[in-house]
Amino acid sequence: MNKPELLCPAGDAECLTAALQYGADAVYVGAKEYGMRAAAKNFDFAALRDAVTLAHAQGVKVYLTANILPRNAEIDAFPAFLEQVQSCGIDAVIAADFGLVTMMRRLAPDLAVHASTQTGIVNYQTANALYDLGVSRVVLARELSIAEIAEIRAKTPKALEIEVFVHGAMCMSVSGRCLLSEYMTGRDANRGACAQSCRWKYALMEEKRPGQYFPVDEDGDGSYILNAKDLCLLPYLKELREAGVDSFKIEGRAKAAYYVAGVSNAYRMAIDCLFGEQPREVPEWVTDELNNVSHRPYTVGFAFGQRKDLIWHERNGYIRGYEVVGIVQRSENGRLYVSQRNRFFAGDTVEILMPQTKPPVLTVTDLRNGEGEPIEAANHAVMDCSFLCDLDIPQGAFVRKKVQ
Repeated sequence: MNKPELLCPAGDAECLTAALQYGADAVYVGAKEYGMRAAAKNFDFAALRDAVTLAHAQGVKVYLTANILPRNAEIDAFPAFLEQVQSCGIDAVIAADFGLVTMMRRLAPDLAVHASTQTGIVNYQTANALYDLGVSRVVLARELSIAEIAEIRAKTPKALEIEVFVHGAMCMSVSGRCLLSEYMTGRDANRGACAQSCRWKYALMEEKRPGQYFPVDEDGDGSYILNAKDLCLLPYLKELREAGVDSFKIEGRAKAAYYVAGVSNAYRMAIDCLFGEQPREVPEWVTDELNNVSHRPYTVGFAFGQRKDLIWHERNGYIRGYEVVGIVQRSENGRLYVSQRNRFFAGDTVEILMPQTKPPVLTVTDLRNGEGEPIEAANHAVMDCSFLCDLDIPQGAFVRKKVQ
């Protein structure tokens, strides 16, 4: 089987660099308007143009999210927005609203349009209708099983590409269209401003006993009945490809660069192992890397039908086994020069996350500051420091250590 596309998130320029370095075939980004991640830094038009230039120089495609559900005023302003983003050289626009789709087909007929998961595509009839409108790719709903994906593939034109999410956070509405945030806070999730109200702690109160709160389950701290787990389908990439999926998508435009790097690296390695010229099993350390980024407990979602393990009935914390302590600036003369991100000490055991390589383990030896003076701790934010290292480590690699 041909290799599927690895589509990675890039919420800002730092995340874009990480996605490119750690194996993305394509990235999806947001502009300052019309995207579903208002909390991400996103890109103004000048930055978007630079991002496209950088990505294209490495053979990587750039897709722009315009997947909110726009109101009338936003529809009126969209033609000018489309003209601007099109001039940046993007490869496709991801949209959910049928009005925006038809406008783009009329105003920019040569620009590819991908139908967002927000569209709610769960059957082949909808996929075919979108294809007839000029959509070149559908991002299927997360509620589908692999068997249902295969049926959609069998009953749609081969020219219509299929993309699915394989990793990342899910809202309690799974494919979106949630009104809870807007109802409770006035922040519209369907226009990118979700307050994640579903992840708050809830308890039951009987109307004649005000102030007495009862947990909905056995957890005395309350219930998190709407708190979705994170999706992880890395063990089932082969089955997804056999079902006809063309693009594997990682969620995370609001995530930090280390998350983008770690998850992208794991899926890059898995894809290369499974779909290379000489297919082989995915090494265990690759799968383990997904536990080394901040995440909620993982689930396979609906991949094999209706699931009962989608919700995490615990506090809304993340599982975090590692923290980034430095970003590699250069490696020379037997020393590794880093820009500090979190405090670390001489004698600490650290690992280096770098592309397509099992992270080497090092002991911080002969730690020095930016002036070359011996120090016991790198304890000032973004300070320059160095320590002994006889490995060739690329610029931008992440130095991390286990969280105690």
